[in-house]
Parts: sequence; C-alpha cells; structure tokens
Amino acid sequence: MSALRSQLLSEFDWVGHGFGTRDDGYWTPQARTAALHQVHGAGVVRVDAPGHHGDGDALIAQAVNLWLEIRTADCVPLLLVDPVRRAVAAVHAGWRGTATWIAGLTVDAMRREFHSEPGELYAAIGPCIGSCCFEVGDEVAAQFPGYTINNYTRPHVDLVSANVSQLTAAGVRSERIDSLGLCTVCEPARFHSFRRDRGDGRMVAAVAIHC
Repeated sequence: MSALRSQLLSEFDWVGHGFGTRDDGYWTPQARTAALHQVHGAGVVRVDAPGHHGDGDALIAQAVNLWLEIRTADCVPLLLVDPVRRAVAAVHAGWRGTATWIAGLTVDAMRREFHSEPGELYAAIGPCIGSCCFEVGDEVAAQFPGYTINNYTRPHVDLVSANVSQLTAAGVRSERIDSLGLCTVCEPARFHSFRRDRGDGRMVAAVAIHC
C-alpha cells in the first residue's frame, strides 16, 4: 500500500492513519471501518462501531480498532488526533464544508464529546486541490475573503489555508498542523481529481486508535 503518512501523526504509535493514492483503492479493513454518506456540509457524527452512519462530513471517535474513513478527489482530507483524551477525527472539507466551518465545528465536537482541549490536538491535511488549480467563480470566491488569489484570469481559492485558519481559530496550535502540500490536480499519475477527470474515483483518508 502506498498511502501517505503525516510526520506529525506518525509520532503516535497508538494511531494508525493514512492518505490513500489512486493506487490504494479502499484500503481500510471494511469490517472495522466507519463511514458516512458525504453531503458537502458541516455535519459531525460521533461513532462507536463500524458501518455507515448516515449523512455527514466528519467522524469523531474514541473507540479502539475502529477506522474513521472519508473519501476525497480534490476536497480537503483532514485528520485530527487528541493524544491526551485518545480521540480521533476524520473530516471531509469540500469548499461548501469549508465555507460552513467544518474544521472548527469538528474541534468543537471533540471538546464537547471527549473534553478535548484544542491546544492539545494535532492535525494533518492530505492531498487536495491546490490554490494553483482551484479556479472559481465570483460567487464562490466571495465566501473566502482572505483566501482568494486574484493574480489569475479568474479567482483561485486556497482551501488548505482556509482550513488551517479555522483550526487555529478554534484553538489548535499552528505548529501542530501538518499539511502534506500535494495538489491532486497536478499529479494525475498519483491522485484522483474530480475537477481534472470528472470521474468517480476517490482516495481514502482514515485514522484509527490501535490500543
């Protein structure tokens, strides 16, 4: 398996995680995987068992040996780890979810459900569409003041920076946020991209507590 790992999250030997490539397929063990019907919103769902858990775009858990899975092909995959309360989260942050603050809402849900302190969390952002390729219309650009780049023919949005800012605004320390810095559109041999290919291929990002 060629799934990518975050250097920060790899510090925790009790955490399994990965950001899949187009070669990995659906790499999590499905009998021990929790997933959602992703709706490009801001719904956060606490889970304690494998299976599909309805509509939503973020999963949080403290259960052991349960993989939290999200699937992306340009949207931002975000994984969170609380090493103190031993809790994890997997977030699918498309532009609509980012516009409705899903990263910050997930941090709030971990604080509410598990008593997580935001300053103790670690976060990793996997491959997604970069600002180099995320060309948008004015109506989308207007939802991202401060994260729009206007030195192109049409505006481009930096979704990674928007999500990092949401995390820090929610209390996550900037030095505990790791972005892999990989653009899904720019690397067709490595990643699925809906914008580039208009296909149904998706990559799996997932996190689990091993013990």
